[in-house]
Amino acid sequence: MRMFIPELGYFVTARCIHARYLIRPSTETNEVLGGVLARAARLYDVEIFAFAFQSNHLHLLLRAPRGNLPRFMQFVLANVARKVGSLVRWNSRFWGRRYSAEPVLDEESLVALLRYILSQGVKDGLVRRVRDWPGLNCLRMLVRGSVRSLPWFSWSKRWVSRKQQTAKDRFHPSWVERETLRLVALPHWAHLSQKHRARRVLELVRSVEREAEAVHEGVLGTAAILAQHPHHRPARAERSPRPHCHAARAVTRQKYIELYRTFVTRCRSASSSWRRGELGVEFPLGAFRPFLWPPSYPALAMAA
Repeated sequence: MRMFIPELGYFVTARCIHARYLIRPSTETNEVLGGVLARAARLYDVEIFAFAFQSNHLHLLLRAPRGNLPRFMQFVLANVARKVGSLVRWNSRFWGRRYSAEPVLDEESLVALLRYILSQGVKDGLVRRVRDWPGLNCLRMLVRGSVRSLPWFSWSKRWVSRKQQTAKDRFHPSWVERETLRLVALPHWAHLSQKHRARRVLELVRSVEREAEAVHEGVLGTAAILAQHPHHRPARAERSPRPHCHAARAVTRQKYIELYRTFVTRCRSASSSWRRGELGVEFPLGAFRPFLWPPSYPALAMAA
């Protein structure tokens, strides 16, 4: 059961079905992923702190002040499935289990998760340096600047012009609309200059790379990563239970878990009343109440 608190940052993870390499890095895939993320952030006014796209999963560190994280993720996952799926000729289910979204409760955990996102590719022995990862990530934006222009392939525009010869190519430049992806500084870094924030990011990168060098004598390499087939399914996929939240202190985690348990109890009670026909029942803050069809909706009239 999901409880979303707009004031908190969230660490989001989504994995491709069977851990297949469906979002394996390529120039076209990176452009599509970036355009989808940029458009979603603009449409739903979501603050992106950091992101990383691996061959079979994605990580986002973000905050949704309007409380619309589910709608944002629906847009991102649906458009990635349609557009990247078309690129790699995958017509079946794209994502595995539903995405996970855990709240981040303190500043230390925000920095730790930023470091984790930066470590993608390096910690697993795929590349030696963070900058060597050929997929879409946020390192360059964090260090050089927080704004990047990316292409959104407007299939609505393509449909309107479907009689044109170029309409056969879903990724023709004619359908591109430019979107601007903006990164937002971590809340407790907002008072720092861009140069100071970049220095802190580079310190995290160096620590990640030193740890990886001590563990991995060799790496797979960029060429081998790009040569992998998008439909490939690894023999073994790592799976682990998701935590309730991310917090540096046990007491903070425990307080959140108690709050969540109270939320679940209240939500189940409200849901039970709703099913009995008490449509005016109040759901707890952070819950999404069931949708109520308007009385004049044709389907209800037909059922009556």
